[in-house]
Amino acid sequence: MWHNNRSEHQGNLDMNNWIPFADGEYMVEQALLMAGEDRAVSVENVIVEVYSDQRGQRYLRGRGRVRNILMVELLEDSDDLDLLLDFGEEFKFLLKVPNLQVGKVFSPDVKSALHFIPKNPWHQIQHADFEDIMSRLHILSD
Repeated sequence: MWHNNRSEHQGNLDMNNWIPFADGEYMVEQALLMAGEDRAVSVENVIVEVYSDQRGQRYLRGRGRVRNILMVELLEDSDDLDLLLDFGEEFKFLLKVPNLQVGKVFSPDVKSALHFIPKNPWHQIQHADFEDIMSRLHILSD
């Protein structure tokens, strides 16, 4: 599903300057897709991969699992979803409107793979700001 070419990375993003991790896979403690109206959906089992191409250009992509029917409900608020990622400790990031790919099964209890690629650099969030965001969110559930 992932192709290692420049077009998937949205042009000339310079990932080298904003990815604070070495090449590898990183487990995310908590991930939320967020829409307007402070509504969000939990994304489970999120892994973020940092990798480099032959020229040394660094990239980021990720995957997780999301309950499709809840994501559809979230998309009723907005077509633009942001991704909040908590790696633990001071490593909390907001990824604004990443490219998302997800399965299209809408049965209430089905979870599908969600893949994401950033369009823009993520923003590191201070712990107090993260807690403020979390306190405002209404996380959709069954």
